[in-house]
Amino acid sequence: MIMVTGATGTVGREVVRLLAAKGVETAAVTRDPAAGALAGGGRPVVGDPSSPQSLAPALDGVQALLLSPRAVGGASAELLALAARYGVRRVVVLSAVTVEYGGGYRRFAEEFERVEDAARASGLPWTFLRCADFDANSLAWAPQIRATGLARGVYGDAATSPIHQRDIAEIAVRALLDPAHAGRAYAITGPESLTQRDRARLIGEAIGREVAFEEIPPEALRRAMLAQGLPQDVPDRLIGYAAACLTEPGPTTDTVEQLLGRPALTFATWAAEHAAAFRS
Repeated sequence: MIMVTGATGTVGREVVRLLAAKGVETAAVTRDPAAGALAGGGRPVVGDPSSPQSLAPALDGVQALLLSPRAVGGASAELLALAARYGVRRVVVLSAVTVEYGGGYRRFAEEFERVEDAARASGLPWTFLRCADFDANSLAWAPQIRATGLARGVYGDAATSPIHQRDIAEIAVRALLDPAHAGRAYAITGPESLTQRDRARLIGEAIGREVAFEEIPPEALRRAMLAQGLPQDVPDRLIGYAAACLTEPGPTTDTVEQLLGRPALTFATWAAEHAAAFRS
């Protein structure tokens, strides 16, 4: 059995779906007792990953753990120690390319470094998936594109190589099922470097409507995101990394193609798949 923390997140949902398609029993962790059967066939496990003892009853028989730092918070070391005691055989950690390549505020890379260090110290065989920013982050633009045809953000010329959640999930599934990936740290990105303006243009092509990028000051974006009820670290992560990638573009790797035997999915593909979210 595989346990997936962050099972309701962008990558977690896809991992659960892919494992179910392979007939692999999956414990999909959710904080919501009313969640019912998660889409994709995972068996819901009601618990709080940031309080690892709440997951203890479900760890018996788990062979591999997908650890999402955003879901687990500061309790990664405790969860990993608990997993080791219950006989879990390996852990796959969703990490970030900033650990390897830098960029953004240092404190955010350090958070992922601490999780990686905890995985090493746990004694469990580990695999780190150091991900670029997600294609799905662009869904934050959906309400304003629907309403105005504009995508507003900071540093329109900042360039990264965003990655499709399906590519991350396929690599995660391989690492969860195949011990040959133990001890490897993979930097995984999309296939091409895109500016914020490029992403807006590609969303426009997907919906058949011109979408312009409107650059706004960082403080204006921060106020808008906080007004939406987002935690303070979210605009800080976005603004800090965008500022860094304005000076030096984020990395582009061919790791997806090496591991999956096919090119990484493009942002244009992601935009076409999610076009309905951006149409008025």
